[in-house]
Amino acid sequence: MRSKSIFLVIIVIGIVTAVFILRPSQSRKTVQVDSMVNDFELTDASQNKVSLWGIKGSVVFINFWATWCASCIDEMPSLERMYRTLSVNPSFKVVSILYKDDLNRATRFMQQNGFTFPVYLNTDESAARMFGITGIPETFIIDKRGILRHKVIGPAEWDSPGALEIIQTLINES
Repeated sequence: MRSKSIFLVIIVIGIVTAVFILRPSQSRKTVQVDSMVNDFELTDASQNKVSLWGIKGSVVFINFWATWCASCIDEMPSLERMYRTLSVNPSFKVVSILYKDDLNRATRFMQQNGFTFPVYLNTDESAARMFGITGIPETFIIDKRGILRHKVIGPAEWDSPGALEIIQTLINES
C-alpha cells in the first residue's frame, strides 16, 4: 500500500512538473510590433510616478540603457540631439529607462555629459519583461494609439534623417 502511495506522489509530481515546463509562461509573452502595449509604471529621480498610458496620445520613444553599457553611451549624443529637435512637439515623449543600474550614478552621468532627456526607473522590471529585453540598448517606438510600431536592438543614430523621418511620420498621424 505504501509503495502505491509513493508511486502516485511521483506521478503527480511528474505531471505538475510537465505542466509548468511545457506551459507557455506569462513572463515570456512579449509585445510584438503592430501590437498594443500594456501599461506600466515608471519613477523619475524625484520619485514622481508616470505611467505609459498617462502619456498615451503622444508618440513615445522608449530606450533601455545603462551607464555600464558602452553601446548605450555611444548612442546617447544622437539620442540627445533627437530629443532636443523633437521634444518641442507636445505629441512626442522620450522615455529612457535605466536597466539594471543605479539611478544616482545615471543622474550624475547625465549631468556630467549635458544630457537632458528624462531618465526613469522601472523597479519591478515589468517593462523589460514585457518588451522582452535581451540586451541593451534596445529601443521601442509606440504610436499615439499605444501600438508598438518599431523595435531597434542595439545602438542607432537617432538624429539621422531616416530616424527623424520615421518618428515625424508617426507624430503627423492622426
